[in-house]
This record gives sequence, C-alpha cells and structure tokens, in this order.
Amino acid sequence: MSIIDLSSGQQPLCNEDGTVWITYNGEVYNFQGLKQELESLGHRFRTRSDTETIVHAYEEWGPRCVERLRGMFAFAIWDQRNQQLFLARDRLGKKPLYYALEDDRLVFGSEIKAILEAGGVARDLDLTALSDYLSLLYVPAPKTIFRAVRKLPAGHIAVARASSFEVSPYWDLAFCPVRADDETRVMDELLGLLDEATRMRMISEVPLGAFLSGGVDSSAVVGLMARGSTSPVITNSISFGVSGYDESPYARRVAELFRTDHHEYRVTPEAIPVVEQLAWNYDEPFADSSAVPTYYVSRTARERVTVALSGDGGDENFAGYRRYYFDMRENLVRGLLPAWISAPLFGGLGRLYPKADYLPQVFRGKAFISNIAREPAEAYFFSVSSFHDELKARLLAPDVLAELRGYRTSDLFRELYRRAPAEDHLSRIQYLDVKTYLCDDILTKVDRASMAVSLEVRCPILDHVFMEYVAQLPWRSKLVGTTGKHIFKKALGRLLPDEILHRRKMGFGVPILEWLRHELVDYAARHCLDGPATARWFRRAELEKIWAEHQRGLRNWATELWVILMLNLWFEKFGAASESRVGTEAFAGD
Repeated sequence: MSIIDLSSGQQPLCNEDGTVWITYNGEVYNFQGLKQELESLGHRFRTRSDTETIVHAYEEWGPRCVERLRGMFAFAIWDQRNQQLFLARDRLGKKPLYYALEDDRLVFGSEIKAILEAGGVARDLDLTALSDYLSLLYVPAPKTIFRAVRKLPAGHIAVARASSFEVSPYWDLAFCPVRADDETRVMDELLGLLDEATRMRMISEVPLGAFLSGGVDSSAVVGLMARGSTSPVITNSISFGVSGYDESPYARRVAELFRTDHHEYRVTPEAIPVVEQLAWNYDEPFADSSAVPTYYVSRTARERVTVALSGDGGDENFAGYRRYYFDMRENLVRGLLPAWISAPLFGGLGRLYPKADYLPQVFRGKAFISNIAREPAEAYFFSVSSFHDELKARLLAPDVLAELRGYRTSDLFRELYRRAPAEDHLSRIQYLDVKTYLCDDILTKVDRASMAVSLEVRCPILDHVFMEYVAQLPWRSKLVGTTGKHIFKKALGRLLPDEILHRRKMGFGVPILEWLRHELVDYAARHCLDGPATARWFRRAELEKIWAEHQRGLRNWATELWVILMLNLWFEKFGAASESRVGTEAFAGD
C-alpha cells in the first residue's frame, strides 16, 4: 500500500550507492523531522517517502536507528558492506514479522503463508502453541502454530550474519509513577500529547477517516481529529440487532457532536461465514470473535478511505477493563491472609462451589473464590483464559496430553509478572496485557482484518511517547473504586459529554452465545463436532457434552466453542500436511 510519496516511494528502495536496501511495512510518523536532521548530516534524498528516511537513518545510526522511529513498522535491511540482514519490529507489535531459520537459510515475511510458500520450511505443529491458543484465543510471540516459524517479538530487532542470528529487545514500557503532584497539569499534558499523536497520524496523501464505536477512546480520537481538520471527518461504525452488543446509538451521537461524515454497517449472522476468509487471513488459529466486526468496519471504511485512525489502547493504558477492578479486589482479599491459610481454604471452597453460569452474577463466585488461593499472576491468567488446565485434561486426546508433558501456559504469565518493570500489582498486570493481549490479540486482530481489505489503521493512543508518559502516572489515578480511566476521563471532560464519558462499557464483541444456539447452530455443529482438528486433537464424546450443555442453556460455552470452531476452520486451510510436535523454545527475551 502506498500512503506517502505515491510517485517515487516504491520498494525495495536503496541508498545512493546501492549498499543498503530495505523492504518495509508500516508508517514512521516523525520521518519529516528525521529527514531534516539527516540532510543536515550530509545525507541526500531522492524521494519524499518515510521508507528512504529509514535507509539513511540506518546508515547514520546503525541498528539503533529504531530508537528514533515513532510509528508502526516491520522492516528488513540488507547491509552489503557488513554482510548482514537487519530485522526490526515496532515497539507494540502493530506490524507483523515472521521468520524461519533452518540450517544455513533465513526466510522472513509479513505473513506465515509467505514463509511456507518459500518451500523447504517444515510444517510440524507446535502443540505448546496449540495449548496456548486454547487458553488465550491467540498464539503468543515468539511462537507460531508452526514449530519452525517464529514471530519477531514486539520491540525487538534481529541481526543475521553468515554464522549467527541474534534477537534482542530495544524498548520496554517501564511503570515508574513520578507524575502525581498537579492533576490539572497532568490533564493538560495528557491532552497535549494525545493531540500531537493524533495530528502526526493524520499525515497522508490518500483519503483518511476513523473508526467510531461511541466509546471513550474512539470518541476522543474522532474529537481531536475534528478539531484539527478543515473538512468533516469520515467516521465508520458497525451495529448489531442484539441488545447489549449494539453501540451504534452512541456512535451516532458522537458523529452528530463533531459533525462527521458518518457511515454504519449492520452485522448479521448471515454474514458470519466471513470467518472462513478470516481463518485464511490470520495464518494461524485466532478466536477473538471481535475480528468479525473489525473486518466489517474496516471494509465499510475502505469504501471511502485508505487510512483510518482507531481508539485502540485506552483500556491497557488507563486500566479500563472491568477485569482490572475484579483482579485488584481479589488481590486485596488475598493479602489479608497468609498463603498457607488462603491456599488450602479457598482452594477447597473453589473446588466445591458450583460454576453456575445460569445464576445471577452475584452468585457466580467460583472464579473469585478459586483465584484467592492462587498466586497473583496465575489468578489473572485464570480470569482471562478460556480453556483452563482441567478443561484441557477433559477435552484433549490422551496422546496430545502425553506429548505436552504437563506444559502450562500460565507459566508465561508468571514469568512476565515477575520481570515486569513495575512495583504495584495493577501496573504489573497492565504490563502483562501490553506484552500479550494487546500485541498478539488486539493489534493482530486489527492489522489482519484491515489489511484484508487494504486499509491502514493507525492508533494515536498507542503512540509510544504517550504511553511512556501514562506509565509514569500512579495506578490510583487510573483505577478509582470500580471505575477505570479516571484521569483520562477527567481530561477528556473538556472534549466529550458525560453521556459518552460515563456510560456503561460494552466492549467490541459479537453475540456468539445467541448465534451458537440459534442462527449458526448447524454451521457451528458441523465444524466443531465433525471438523478435522476435532478428530485429531480432541475427545469427541466430551466435546459433545459441552455442546449439549450450551444448547440446553445449562452452561455458557460460547467462547470455548468458538475457539474450537476457528481452530477447525484454520486446520481445513493450513493443517492437512502437518505433523504435530512439541516446541520447547523459551519466551521472548529470555
């Protein structure tokens, strides 16, 4: 996709003497300032593109050039003089970069399909990645579902030479609260930084618009865009016909407030077979059901624009998810008793307490009671994961369990929690989300769904300068009582009305519980119960039991069934020629 310098920015692109070549995906928003600095140092430019800026930045500063880039990117640079290949991925992992290193050959690309098409890359499946997927709905970096293919983790670089391949981090998000003295000044600085990040992302030589859900984050971005635009902002949203999921009235209210050129698309169950296309676009199993509306809002936007800004990142930055409050409450109770008392007491009560999805929320205490008995990182993992160890033991085939040899995805969370550059519990789980859920779920979802329709999505709230500022705020300014985003909402009070700032949070989900019991029941039954992945890795009789419980309304198994549905759809496209083996690679950065 060409966004800036459409006439002369084609790739691959090189320096003056052809000794440095780049292939690149993404946008560097501060390229104009960097270009001026590089020109003052003697570099000569042939194009107006941000691509050439990276080439000269590498010539001047070498691998450390990534520290000066502000944007989203994945690129590869061939350095002829030093006979080395330099790979880099942006700080948050907005853009993908896969590679396979086998014998004396390195293959890299933006899609796993490209790696496999290169030929000679083994297609053995990594069963630990499969286990991670069942728990998290995605495969966390650096793994992929294929044992031989790895993701370059977010915020990492790699240098390949004839006899070596080294991966190393260049950025991390440190939570070190130092800004708490003057709330008014903090609000001014927050809005100023977000306004700057938004304006930087409005640089484009093609039509530009925005996603608008009607939530706080996307509304803030649209409001700042409208304030800095001379023409109506083109906004796009989706709607559902199911109450509790439909945010479109709020989106329309914000569109009216800022006088945008607003467009809306209604998602219906009849449109859901698009998941078969998404199974192809995502390259590996991916079961966040909000990929469906993300695809449709991207498609709706692409009818009018080539670039869209989104509000992703507000919840991770400002503790906006409801699960943060519940986790903090559990951690408070956990701290009242020593572990030698709480573990056996609450662990036993948790095993006895029924998991009653059919009861009112107040009586569903099993997760709360069980989590008090767990270590903080494992408790958070239990809260956000789908397939827990007990469910895997029940559903996975005996040979799969034997091959996994007791592998636990929760160990990944435990290690990240341990090494998080933060002192308080809330900041540690925010860090954990940034390193897993944000990168490998949220940003993966948006990038693949938008790229499927040739739309570029930019995220001002995930500007790394903005995020570093927010990470310096104390956790008590983010989560106050049961309400997240406290300081952010106060700052946005100058831009948005109370009905948007303080409305009930809905999320960006789809009504899969209802669809799997009604409109999609035959489609889902066919792919869940009789799919090739089910036959290969699961006990069908046990899967039939949870299917029956869901259909009778005894349990809500919607997420778990969607996970299995998407796994089967992926396997139909990618897995036929694969043999499963367990990968043993350590987590990124170890």
